[in-house]
Amino acid sequence: MRRSPRISILALIGSLALGAPAAVQAGPRPQPAAKKPKPTPMTAEHKKALAELFGGFKFGMTKDEVIAVFSKQLYARYEDQIKATTDTAEQDQLRRSKRTEVTRLQQSYVSFDSGKPSPWDVSIVEDEFAHNTGESMLERWENQGGKNQRRFFFFFEGKLWKMFISLDVSILPEDKLNFETFRSTMERMYGSGDVEGGKITWRTDSFDARAIDKLKSYGALAQVVEDPRARAQVEAVRETKAPPRHQGNTMIQSVIDKGNKDHPSVKADSNTVDTVIRAQGGSPPPPNK
Repeated sequence: MRRSPRISILALIGSLALGAPAAVQAGPRPQPAAKKPKPTPMTAEHKKALAELFGGFKFGMTKDEVIAVFSKQLYARYEDQIKATTDTAEQDQLRRSKRTEVTRLQQSYVSFDSGKPSPWDVSIVEDEFAHNTGESMLERWENQGGKNQRRFFFFFEGKLWKMFISLDVSILPEDKLNFETFRSTMERMYGSGDVEGGKITWRTDSFDARAIDKLKSYGALAQVVEDPRARAQVEAVRETKAPPRHQGNTMIQSVIDKGNKDHPSVKADSNTVDTVIRAQGGSPPPPNK
C-alpha cells in the first residue's frame, strides 16, 4: 500500500517534536574549572628573599601565638640592650618599654565581626579585609634595625593567613617616588613578577606575594604575603556574607593616613572640609562669630 505524503510529513514533524525536549534538557555544557595560577619562575635566592617577609611568623598561627613570637623577638632584642648597660634605672626603663610594646600589640587587635564600622575602613589596608566574615587583625610598628614600617596580621577564623607590610617610602629616592622606580627596586630584590596596574605579584608553591603602589592614595608602598589556599576560602565567605563596600569620597580619602600615622585618622581642617563641600556642589557654612 502506498503511504500518503501527508502522513510521512506529519510523522517527520512528530519525531522532531519528540526529540526537542531532550535537546532542551541537555542544557549548556559545563564550563571548565578555572586554572590555578602557575608559580612565578624565580631563583632560589629570590624565593628566599621573599620568604624573609614572614619575619619569623607562620600561616596558621593564632593571635596568641603571634603575640608570643613577637614577645620572644622583643626579649632577645631588649636583653642585649639590658646587658649592654650597668645602669639599673636604664635597665628598668628598657624592661618597661618591652612590656609597653607587647601591650600595644595586644591592644591593637580588632575583630571585623562586630557589626560596626571600623576605623580601618578608610585606611591603607581598606582593601584587605571585609566585615562579618570571620576576619580580624593585629597591627604593630617595626622600627628596629633602621626600619620604619608597619606590619598588619590578618586572621580568618582565628588563623593567620596574610601579612600586609607598609614600607618606609625612603627606600626610593625623593625625586623618583613612582611605580616605575618601585617596580625596578622590587624586581631587583625578588625577580620579575606579574605586573597589573600598580601591583606586582609573585607566586610560589607555598605562598603568594604582592608589592602594591599606594603613592597616589596614601603616599605609601606596601608588600603582602598570603596563603593562596586560605584566600580562596576567604573570598568564598565574602561572596556570601560580606555586605557591599561603599567607597568613600575620594577627596576625603586623599587626606587620610597620608603621614602613615600610628592609627587611622582624618587630618581635616576647616579649609579641607570647605574644599570637599564645594566639590560636591554645596556651599560651606559661614564662619562662627
